Order: sequence, then structure tokens, then C-alpha cells
Amino acid sequence: MSLKDRITEDMKAAMRAKDADRLLAIRGLLAALKQREVDERIVLDDAAVVAIVDKLVKQRKDSIAAFEQGGRADLVAKEAAEMTVLEAYLPQRLSAAEVAAEVAALVAELGASGPGDMGRVMAAAKARLGGRAEMGLVSGAVKQALSK
Repeated sequence: MSLKDRITEDMKAAMRAKDADRLLAIRGLLAALKQREVDERIVLDDAAVVAIVDKLVKQRKDSIAAFEQGGRADLVAKEAAEMTVLEAYLPQRLSAAEVAAEVAALVAELGASGPGDMGRVMAAAKARLGGRAEMGLVSGAVKQALSK
């Protein structure tokens, strides 16, 4: 079963359970998936679905930070609940040590050295670690690996 099919099945289960909050989050995700398919005239594979889910999770994190600054605890709770639902569709995240090890191996494979190779290493890291690691953490690991 593809990830997109699993999301659709979860939407049906949320409808049956009358879980309005979960249903809202899943419908938003399915709308984003459908929008991308229509815009680009493609059928999304699991990697593309994970990339979209990752983007939506990042948007929720940014919204939570903004709402916390504004003192809107009600909206913080709503966004956090949606983020929890979305994170269930992401693969297991790598730890900081695992990310550092992957980046070190990638730098060695590419023969990269110095900050000038940052873009090349980040492009390869995004391809290899996309969806499995937060890209901010990857960026920090790449900077550290290239500064040695």
C-alpha cells in the first residue's frame, strides 16, 4: 500500500470515528497532494509525498513559533495537534549523530573540502536524507564537516 493510499484510508477512518481535528489535518494534506499532482500533471510517489508532508510539518513549526510570540495558546494547540497527525506519515527521523555520520560519509564520497563545496554537498545530502532528517540539522552538520 502506498503512502498516499494509507493517508486516504486514515481519512476514511477519521470520518467513521468522527474525529474532526484529525480529519481536518488529513484533508489538508490530501489537498496539498492533489494540488501538486494537478499543477505538475504527475502522480506522486512515496518520496514526493514525504517531501510534501515534511514541508507541511515545517509550516506548522513556523506557525507555532509565531503564535507563541503572539500569545495565542489556542492556535498553538491546534497547530501542534495537526503537526502530530502529519508527523505520523514521516519516516523515522535520524539522530544528530546519525546525521553527522551520513554527512561525513557524503563529504568523503564527494571529495568536498571547504565552504565552497557547501551547495554541492547540500544537494547530495537533500537527495539522500530528504524526509529522514531535518534539513536545518543537516546544514549544520555539513558546515561543521566542511570546516575541518
